[in-house]
Amino acid sequence: MTRQRQRKCLGCGTLFRPDPRNVRHQRYCCQAACRQASKAASQRRWLSQAENQDYFRGAENVVRVQRWRGEHPGYWRHPGSPAAGALQDDCRAQAIEIKEESAFLVGEALQEALSAQPAVLIGLIAHLTVCDPSKTPL
Repeated sequence: MTRQRQRKCLGCGTLFRPDPRNVRHQRYCCQAACRQASKAASQRRWLSQAENQDYFRGAENVVRVQRWRGEHPGYWRHPGSPAAGALQDDCRAQAIEIKEESAFLVGEALQEALSAQPAVLIGLIAHLTVCDPSKTPL
């Protein structure tokens, strides 16, 4: 097992162990301020690329946003209500068994019924073990 090296956080400067899944590119620790700094640095890097300079500008993007806002009126004004309900239905309590119904199931076990018929049991064992009775020594 390889030992994971610690790395210095670019946000706060403390040493931290990167997540094993992101070890090759994680440069910030998990502190809230460092995560914000990581997000800001990532956005700066993305916006510094030439093809992304005007991604949010221009007439076509204005029309796109206006069309979306027209299709979704009041999107920003109506926060989701906290009492909207859970995504799952509540589990209902199971009914308690009635004693008379469960008495039917209490009878003899299957194993006890089989041992009462030894010929059937011996035949079943012989069939499962593929035993040839003509070759058995007496």
